[in-house]
Amino acid sequence: MNVPPLLVAATTSYAANCALGVSVATGVVRTGRWHWIHHALYICTSALTLAAGVTLLTSGDEHRRRAGTLLLPTALPLAAIPYAGTHSRRHPAIALAAAPFYALAMRASARPASARR
Repeated sequence: MNVPPLLVAATTSYAANCALGVSVATGVVRTGRWHWIHHALYICTSALTLAAGVTLLTSGDEHRRRAGTLLLPTALPLAAIPYAGTHSRRHPAIALAAAPFYALAMRASARPASARR
């Protein structure tokens, strides 16, 4: 399978940020004075998602353009998450709303290299 590297990076960053958020929320990990790491991962995720989306949408490949279209809805939860309180149920719910679109974009862009022209 030949998934675009920027999409893999964006999806991985998103998954890492969710894992860190859940770990901190459940008390498995304590970031203490390093709480900014979650914010840095959010910024990284947003930037990588934007870069992946632009790259996919401007691609000449039909499957990659479709993947870019499927990635577009992630912009809504990524834009809303800074305004959702961190100590409420809204924060994780909004954050997880992006997950299906990352998965759909990955699936849409994954084609065997032999099927590419």
